[in-house]
Amino acid sequence: MLHPPRSFVYLDAVARAGSIRKAAEKLHVASTALNRKILEIEAEIGTPLFERLPRGVRLTAAGEVLLTAVRRTLGDLRSAASQIEQLRGLVRGTVRIGCAESVASDLMPRTIAHYQQAHPGVQFQVVSGVTAQLVQQLMADDVEMVLVHDPQPAESLRVISALDQPLCAMLRPDHPLAGRESLRLADCQEYTVALGDRSFGSRRLLDAVMARSRLQLKVALEASAVQTLKEFTRQTGAISFQFRIGTLREVRTGELVSIPLTDRSLTSSQLVLATREGRMLPIAALSFQEALVNALAALPH
Repeated sequence: MLHPPRSFVYLDAVARAGSIRKAAEKLHVASTALNRKILEIEAEIGTPLFERLPRGVRLTAAGEVLLTAVRRTLGDLRSAASQIEQLRGLVRGTVRIGCAESVASDLMPRTIAHYQQAHPGVQFQVVSGVTAQLVQQLMADDVEMVLVHDPQPAESLRVISALDQPLCAMLRPDHPLAGRESLRLADCQEYTVALGDRSFGSRRLLDAVMARSRLQLKVALEASAVQTLKEFTRQTGAISFQFRIGTLREVRTGELVSIPLTDRSLTSSQLVLATREGRMLPIAALSFQEALVNALAALPH
């Protein structure tokens, strides 16, 4: 087992907890001893790493720089330990993934369940959210890969796979528009709709079309969760909007109908699987990454 330098573990724990006392409790060490160790590290480096506040601590600019390097080193050590275990024939480890809500309740759990049938010793940590936040977690090495919609291109982002994902209208089968093969956003004007809040990438796309075309939608609900929007559509018949991959389960069960929107800017989104450029992934993460690429390739186009 590879043990990272204790000072690295201490710095990471204090930064995550925002408090020396809370970090000490988690690490099962005395807070005075932990504070002394932090002071020793700061003295060695020659600059404060934490700003002492009345109710905790906050990283200084120097602390942010050092912690980025520390977390990358910790991640690389975990990767090396995983690969060594793999060489010894021990198929185990933890894969940490950030994913869009559109895949969090269907594609991701299905793919994980199938993967664990062959690799029962691999555990998973899945966090869902909006693209910008998940990419930040990827850059901080809090997750090893992300599956998100339309991330901003960056040299630090390594794209593994990209899948075109048009935005779709989700309707109950008894909705007057349910028989259409495609829709424009203008077709939805006379009906009530439910929208994701402004943190949603799909919402920003819809707002741009509405501003450009001067459309007015009858918004009955704004919500911060995809499942809330889907359930509102089931309960009320209001139209909601989701990238195609987030509609597959409801379409399979016949609960809802998914119709692609053909407005120019609503057809060019992509679902992107990415890692941090330069990050050495553990064997388990690399193996699951391959399984996820295959699962994406098998989706209906």
